[in-house]
Formats: sequence, C-alpha cells, structure tokens
Amino acid sequence: MEVPEILARIRAVPPGRVAAYSDITPHAPRLAGRVLSDSLEPDLPWHRIVRADGSLSKGDRQKELLIAEGVRFVGPRVDMARFRL
Repeated sequence: MEVPEILARIRAVPPGRVAAYSDITPHAPRLAGRVLSDSLEPDLPWHRIVRADGSLSKGDRQKELLIAEGVRFVGPRVDMARFRL
C-alpha cells in the first residue's frame, strides 16, 4: 500500500469515529503509524487512529481531541464497540 492511499484512509475517518492502525493498513499496522509520524500535514486527523484495543498512542492530547468530537471511553480506552468504523 502506498503512502497516498494510507493518508486517504486516515482522512476518511469521520469526526466522532476512530479506526485502529490495523483498519488503515490491515497487513502492516506499524506502517500506518510510521506514515502518521512522518506526515507534515497540519489537518490530518491523526487523533482518530488508535490501537486495536482502544488504547491511545499519543496520550492526553489525543484523548482531549477525541472527547471534543464526542468519542467516549471505557476507563482509559476508546469504546471501540461504539466508535470504531
């Protein structure tokens, strides 16, 4: 999968929803993480991409952005049953 396609998949995650890295690049979840970390796009919704178990890779700032979009948590993890694409 090429970088433009990965970025398009990330951009396609709507506000108030999340996707796991493995949803973006099913056979190589770490590739999605690398593309996100290398991206310089200021409007890329990086905060909507979480680990498959709903845990956050970017901590408090990511949680704040998700809560502002209406995403709910069960303890420290995103309620994946309700908010995953």
